[in-house]
Amino acid sequence: MNTNNPTKAAVSAFPMIPAQRLQELPTQFFATLVRKANVQIAAGHDVINLGQGNPDRPTPPHIVKALQQAAENPQYHRYPPFNGYLFLKEAVAQRYREDYGVELDPETEVAVLFGGKTGLVEIAQCLLNPGDVCLVPDPGYPDYWSGVALAGARMAFMPLLESNGFLPDYSALSADDVNRAKLMFINYPNNPTAVSAPASFYEETIAFAAKHGIVVASDFAYGAIGFDGQKPVSFLQLPGAKEVGVEFYTLSKTYNMAGWRVGFCLGNPEIVRMINLIQDHYYCSLFGGIQEAAAVALTGPQDSVHELVQMYQSRRDALFGALDRIGWQASRSQGSFFTWLPVPKGYTSESFSDMLLEQAKIVVAPGVGFGDHGEGYVRLGLLSTEERLREAVDRIDALRLFG
Repeated sequence: MNTNNPTKAAVSAFPMIPAQRLQELPTQFFATLVRKANVQIAAGHDVINLGQGNPDRPTPPHIVKALQQAAENPQYHRYPPFNGYLFLKEAVAQRYREDYGVELDPETEVAVLFGGKTGLVEIAQCLLNPGDVCLVPDPGYPDYWSGVALAGARMAFMPLLESNGFLPDYSALSADDVNRAKLMFINYPNNPTAVSAPASFYEETIAFAAKHGIVVASDFAYGAIGFDGQKPVSFLQLPGAKEVGVEFYTLSKTYNMAGWRVGFCLGNPEIVRMINLIQDHYYCSLFGGIQEAAAVALTGPQDSVHELVQMYQSRRDALFGALDRIGWQASRSQGSFFTWLPVPKGYTSESFSDMLLEQAKIVVAPGVGFGDHGEGYVRLGLLSTEERLREAVDRIDALRLFG
């Protein structure tokens, strides 16, 4: 064995210095949460994981069958069109027409994405230069931060306070931030607060954006999941929406297709063009078989969607019934598959989460992981059976924290 290989020695000693943009990326807070949970699981504990946002039900069988059949089509074994197949764009346009009364031009107002998350990162890279300002909800989905960081831009946070229904108060933002802002994210039904937004909020947002020249990015990932007979409002339903922004939609939640990575950017044609342009340099679109199955999901029977929403509402009611019983008071979720609960006195969101994992073997997401204004709350997912949700509450009750 040659131990004096100069080439090998040179390679191993070469310093691998990451680009500045990688060093400026935010810490993936929830990777730490997963590691903590895995330690308990590896030790043999029965852990109830309510901390993640990964749908727990399978994709409906008719969609899976569509993929199985489409995978045999040799047309899809070739590179797909760079911007995706027109039939998939027509399918999401049909779904928006039927569900929200929104007309979309499939060729100019629809971009196909590798999941909604990709588009949320890409839009910041399309619109923001170093030093530009992006208005971001706090608490909010942490991947908004990633796109802004990659663009070298600066975030100005919009506090979401319970006293204002977890909606941003645009009048409370600093004039300097508003004047310098080029992009803003909104997200309803909201992750993590689980509230929905009325049409009047979107009217206010469109007027605010138009006045200040700010592009609106509406994250509508949970758009299909509204409770108590209340259908969530799409940003694109309001007059003037397409003039100031776009909406991001995904099949991950609506059809339990999180692993399929199918999403869309919808609305303003110029922004759609920018998204398609940047993706031309990253990707060659989704596997055609997945696109065909996604079109089947969007245009086929929607019974599975209605059943899914009812299941989440039943889980929500089971969880909050149990919470009421032990004296943990919180507002019921209006949409999404999350709940947003205040922590007991004497705890921070992170110390409370750590204590639940250590003593009750329950994983919840500390609110501070979604921003400074998430402090004082934890997020629980409705992503386990009613029995397991009640069991989780029973374990918490045994800690005698409430009442």
